[in-house]
Amino acid sequence: MRIATWNVNGLRARLEFLVLWLRERRPDLVGLQELKLTEEQFPHSLLETEGYRAVVHGQKAWNGVAILSRHPVTVTQKGLPGQEEFGARLITADAGGLSFTTIYCPNGKDVGHPDFPRKLAWLETLATHLRGLHRQDRAAVVCGDFNICPAPIDSWNEGLLRGTIFHTAEERARFAAIVEGGLLDLFRRFHPEARSFSWWDYRAGAFPRNQGLRLDLLLATPDIAERLRSVEIDRDYRKKKDDRIPSDHAPVFADL
Repeated sequence: MRIATWNVNGLRARLEFLVLWLRERRPDLVGLQELKLTEEQFPHSLLETEGYRAVVHGQKAWNGVAILSRHPVTVTQKGLPGQEEFGARLITADAGGLSFTTIYCPNGKDVGHPDFPRKLAWLETLATHLRGLHRQDRAAVVCGDFNICPAPIDSWNEGLLRGTIFHTAEERARFAAIVEGGLLDLFRRFHPEARSFSWWDYRAGAFPRNQGLRLDLLLATPDIAERLRSVEIDRDYRKKKDDRIPSDHAPVFADL
C-alpha cells in the first residue's frame, strides 16, 4: 500500500499536475490540502476516471482538505471539533483497513500576529482530538501540512530562523504532544538524519538552492510504522512540468 500527502496550493491550478502524479506514482490513499474550492467544485468525475474515490471538506477560496482512495472510503469526521472558525482543515475517513486523517494546520503568519496563539490552540485541540481517535486501538495515519519544522534538522537554516514562525519552541512543544499521543513520524523513522525538505518558497531561487523546510508529514500508529518499506519526498513534482507550475510543496509518499 502506498500512502501520500500533498499540499497542492490550489487544486484548480494544479489539477493536471495531480493527474500526472497519480498516474505515475499510483498511491492508494492520498491526503490533499489547501484545495481552495468548495465541495461542489471538486472534480469528482475526473478523478473517478483515474480510479479514485474522493471525500472532501472544502471552503470557498481558502483552506480545504480531501482524501483520495483507490478503496471504498467512508467519512468519519469533517472539521476539527471546536475549531470550526479556522476553516476546513481536517477530514478523517475509513479506507484501506485504517483510519486516515489529513490536516492543514493554520500558518500562524508570525509570532507577533494574533493568529499565532490561535494556531497554538488549534494544535492543542488537534492533539486532544487525535488521542480520542487512537483510543479506538485502530491502525491510523495522520498526514498533512503541519506548518511546523518539528526539529532543527527540518529547516535549511535553523540558526537564522530559530524563534521565527514554524521554528518556535511553542510550536514544537505542541507537535511533540501530538506524536507523544501514539504517532510516529514515518520519514524520520526511515531517514533519521536526512536534511530533506518538502516546501520551498517560490521566491529568491529557494528551490534550486534547496532553502526549504520539512512541513509535510506522514504520521502513523506503531503497527503501520512496522510495515514501513520506504518513504520519499517527491522532489520531482516540485519541478515545473512543461507549462504547468508546481505547488510550492512536494508530495510525500510512503510504501507499506
